[in-house]
Amino acid sequence: MATVTTNMATLPESSLNTQISLNSQTATTEVVEPEKPKEIRVICKGCNENESFVLNALQDQGIQDKKALATIMANIQQESRFVSNICEGGARVSYHQCRSGGFGISQWTSSDRYDGLGQFAAKTGGDPSSLNTQVQYMFYERDWKMIEGGLKTPGKTINDYMRLAHRWLRWGIKGPREQYARQYLNKFEYQIIDS
Repeated sequence: MATVTTNMATLPESSLNTQISLNSQTATTEVVEPEKPKEIRVICKGCNENESFVLNALQDQGIQDKKALATIMANIQQESRFVSNICEGGARVSYHQCRSGGFGISQWTSSDRYDGLGQFAAKTGGDPSSLNTQVQYMFYERDWKMIEGGLKTPGKTINDYMRLAHRWLRWGIKGPREQYARQYLNKFEYQIIDS
């Protein structure tokens, strides 16, 4: 707080009155909170809790294009139906009980990817069978990082994004991935939310 010292005898009377008047009043100021910025998010009408969780995580990761989002969702749908504790072939077991084939939402199959999930979970204190840990691992994994920049580039076709997804998952059977992507695209809507 600054202090200004002046000789009251040298001030004109009107200044003196003003000074006294100002000193006898309490000033109040109203603090106006700035308006929160709005954020546009993609929501999925009719999606289950796991699907919505992954969709939000993808957007938090910076993927905004609806076709890119639909493509990744379609690939997870094809691989696991968004069931995190699933072993290839459909057995619902924990990570440690899956003895062959792929495991989890991305059906991590090769030993480096499967073991990588377990090591990542141990390092982060997560459960390799949980959706949250698997989504975090998905973003951490080298194979994902190779394609993430392309997924963050808007304006591509589903086929363009599907080629990226193939590099990520290296699937053997394509199946109805493109059909699933179009179905997700039809379920997606934009929603404006406070950030």
